[in-house]
Amino acid sequence: MIAEKCDAYLMHGDPPERVQEKIADMAARRAHHNLPPLKFGVAGYAIVRETEREAQDELRRITDVQQSAAGYANYQQWLAGTQLEQRVSLEDYSVSNRGLRSGLVGTPEQVSERLHRFEKAGVDLVLLQFSPQREEMERFSASVIARKSQSASVS
Repeated sequence: MIAEKCDAYLMHGDPPERVQEKIADMAARRAHHNLPPLKFGVAGYAIVRETEREAQDELRRITDVQQSAAGYANYQQWLAGTQLEQRVSLEDYSVSNRGLRSGLVGTPEQVSERLHRFEKAGVDLVLLQFSPQREEMERFSASVIARKSQSASVS
């Protein structure tokens, strides 16, 4: 139905290789209907820090759902009632849309490289998630987008 009726397909977070497989599948389905190409997007939860260790420390902090017994019980209840294509880990549950699976956790250079891999896989847009939203968006802008813009203008 998506291939026939929609103009874009937004996927849950997954590694670029998995996303590329989904894009190829949907593009073939779309071509079957003789329609213009779809736009493709993916969800991604970003944690950018100057060192990988700082990024991993922040990842551990935000995914510590077990610190709240109620939160962990809610995860167990949700897991029992879901029928997803893939098993969802406690870490996936702690952020929406399986955004951590996109792998946007690390240094500005690591995150920029991962985004480049998504672009090569056929992704047109990334729905970025952050927490806290404003502060982390500003960090991402200053550390990933600004650096990419500077390196592009030097080339």
